[in-house]
Amino acid sequence: MRNDNSHLSDEQLLLELDGELKTRAANRVREHLSACWSCRARRNELEAAITNFVRVYRQGPGVDVSSAAVLRARLAAASAEHGHRRPWPELFGEPALRYALTVCLILGLFIAGGRHSLWRQQTPVVVMPNSRLTPGLATVTDQQAVCALANTKNKEVPAEMQREVFKEYGIDKVEPRNYEVDYLVTPALGGSDDIRNLWPHSNSATTWNSRVKDELEDRLRDMVCDGSLDLTEAQHEIATNWITAYKKYFRTERPLRQ
Repeated sequence: MRNDNSHLSDEQLLLELDGELKTRAANRVREHLSACWSCRARRNELEAAITNFVRVYRQGPGVDVSSAAVLRARLAAASAEHGHRRPWPELFGEPALRYALTVCLILGLFIAGGRHSLWRQQTPVVVMPNSRLTPGLATVTDQQAVCALANTKNKEVPAEMQREVFKEYGIDKVEPRNYEVDYLVTPALGGSDDIRNLWPHSNSATTWNSRVKDELEDRLRDMVCDGSLDLTEAQHEIATNWITAYKKYFRTERPLRQ
């Protein structure tokens, strides 16, 4: 676990993701997240890792992926990754401990790099941007310069670059047409062509698909160009967590269109 007082611990982040925090504690965590880029990025990594872990293990026979079991696995993986020593039997109980020890290595691999072979499924999987691989980059930070250009949407990514993106994310046995190699910060908001601004975004495997993100990009560009939103803020929000940004600017918990 992280013990730096300036940041949230992994356990706090995981409990917040699972809705297990009491109201006051949850409010404190959300308040911290609103001001801390580092903790928001870590939360995104944990959420993406758990999403893929649960999807893979639901395909296996006889595996318990109830909320409590998944939470135990999350805590085990986070503890193992950061070298935090805890009284494991006290925390989990012996049966749960055996389960957690079995799954935490697999989950830890997802968290650590996002390149494990379990990503290589024959059907589309949800892939959120990994902040280590895709932090998001912008080459234009001047509002007038951005708005003077046509809204070109996302430019075509060369085939060689697309293959490199799939390779980075461990997607080398999935039909590429199931994904769009997407710009995290869209060129219409000054986004870069650099590989650190690209990731494989599913067209169909999740409600939050590439078409939904296109709607957000248009909304943010309109707001930037009419002066109601600062360009650097728009770039930051879409790079940090584009789904959270969508919910904020469309005032909805679900996409308006699928």
